Amino acid sequence: MTFGFASSTGSLNSASADSASRLGRTLEPSEWAAAGIPLLRNPREVVSGLHARHHPQPATAVVAVLDAEERLTASASFARRSVPADGWEFRNSLLAHLRRVIPHDLRRRTPVRTAVLLYCRDGDERWTEEDGAWMWGLRDACTLHGLRCGAYITLTHGGWQVLGEGRGGRRPSTGSRPSGLAEAAAEAEPPPRTGGGAADALRRAAAR
Repeated sequence: MTFGFASSTGSLNSASADSASRLGRTLEPSEWAAAGIPLLRNPREVVSGLHARHHPQPATAVVAVLDAEERLTASASFARRSVPADGWEFRNSLLAHLRRVIPHDLRRRTPVRTAVLLYCRDGDERWTEEDGAWMWGLRDACTLHGLRCGAYITLTHGGWQVLGEGRGGRRPSTGSRPSGLAEAAAEAEPPPRTGGGAADALRRAAAR
């Protein structure tokens, strides 16, 4: 009778292939920027509104559907599963929640509504492989649900950031107090303009 050990080459090759597959289901920032993702007209308003509605904590994703006027049509939040970052897994989670909150638009020749994703996580605003997997998952989920793929936004302790665009802000952040919807809308509005020559003269005098 002969004793020996089974070769682990097969399992190593399988793990390597799985890792390569996961890396293939991710998007680099340059790829995302080149994909023609539509810019949000008022990203602060979108972020503040979603933060006020869902109060996301780290490892929470908020997927939202906007109409042609960027009005919120539907949204859902869910916790990220404790699995390796994989665009295919993220795509399935996003698609499942989209199907729960809004009918698909697959019968339309051209997408009318846009899906955006806000992901609350630890770390800073710099792109990570996890972000790349979420980007891949969002793009694929939008295709399968008949939606236009919109912005991917991260929410960290330092604030929010629209990846691929370079736009962001300090509030809201993972540490900020969730505001009411009316308060969030007020914060998102630009400050009122003051007209008149007297006001301009005062500003010029103050600048001196």
